[in-house]
Amino acid sequence: MHAMQYELTLPADYDMGIIRDRVARRGHLLDGWAGLGLKAYLVRERGQRASPVNQYAPFYLWNTVDGMNAFLWGGGFQGVGDDFGRPSARQWTGLAYEEGGGSQARFAVRRRHPVPDGALLADIAKDAVGEARRLAAEDGALCAAAAVDTSRWELVHFSLWERWEQDAPKADGEVFEVLHLSTPGRDRLPRGRQW
Repeated sequence: MHAMQYELTLPADYDMGIIRDRVARRGHLLDGWAGLGLKAYLVRERGQRASPVNQYAPFYLWNTVDGMNAFLWGGGFQGVGDDFGRPSARQWTGLAYEEGGGSQARFAVRRRHPVPDGALLADIAKDAVGEARRLAAEDGALCAAAAVDTSRWELVHFSLWERWEQDAPKADGEVFEVLHLSTPGRDRLPRGRQW
């Protein structure tokens, strides 16, 4: 499993209806993309759920590098670059993926944090796997993943939720609204620890 995300941070007065319309028109285009586990079309709006910015930030879990490369180099990603300029596409290697009991993704939570210097990598990985398992077991969770970028030694935890309860968060991190969820290969994402 490979995780990928790019972020388009937009002006404070940007009409986020433009992004909502874009996703409504084009979101279905990846519903059958070969090699894609899932793509969550995510937005944050300034002033909502503690977001300081307007942002469009799709998050991907890929089953195959071939599928990811076909998207990046074969035309899928080109539309983003044409419309907004080419953003940096962050990539992480999968550590764990777990399914939850939720049925519809309305919100996502992403938490990125550094792997501490001097930490035992096996312990860090074990904790990341445990956190993915814990998140997926929470009521209302659709799924949870953990991945690592070893060029920056950064962990990312990603989870999808049916609802978000501000007074009792089940996951720490930045909260996004899910506008559309493409899941052509979600059933083929490997469960549990990825090694």
